[in-house]
Amino acid sequence: MILILDNYDSFTYNIYQIAAKHFEDTIVHRNDEITLDKIHDLKPNKIIISPGPSHPKNSGICSDVIKEFGPLIPILGVCLGHQVIGYTFDSDIEKAPSIFHGKTSLIKHNDNEIFKEVPNPFNAMRYHSLIINEQSLNKDFDKIAWTEDGLVMGIAHKTFPMYGIQFHPESIGTDYGEKILLNFLNI
Repeated sequence: MILILDNYDSFTYNIYQIAAKHFEDTIVHRNDEITLDKIHDLKPNKIIISPGPSHPKNSGICSDVIKEFGPLIPILGVCLGHQVIGYTFDSDIEKAPSIFHGKTSLIKHNDNEIFKEVPNPFNAMRYHSLIINEQSLNKDFDKIAWTEDGLVMGIAHKTFPMYGIQFHPESIGTDYGEKILLNFLNI
């Protein structure tokens, strides 16, 4: 079962549609309408933490979910979800040098498993004004994707099956976005 934690974002159900097309048992719960006990009862195989309009500190149960389930099952954070992973592991979240709302960028990657069969570089849609500061990235994480000017666009935990991507794979403006989501869902 795939659990998507919704950070009150309109893109959440685009992610849901892609996941549910390939994995029928996909559900969505809001970040403040579910408990850790309920998640344990659901027994998800994967967790996706959605985009959202706020700062990671305002993401409801998401940090607790990362701490509780990160060592156990694969987790993917998208946009705000990516930032929540960084924030949970004490990385600094700061204003991006430019605001990116509905803009595409070339994204380079290190051939991490979530980028299997994804060209390097590829175009991705960005909707964010915050980023993870690379210099503060927790030592247990690798930078796995970045913009041409070096901004962190993807991270992966070195031990746990935990990934974050700053861009929006569910957007029609992201080349190979569905492939990236499927790569995660097939881990």
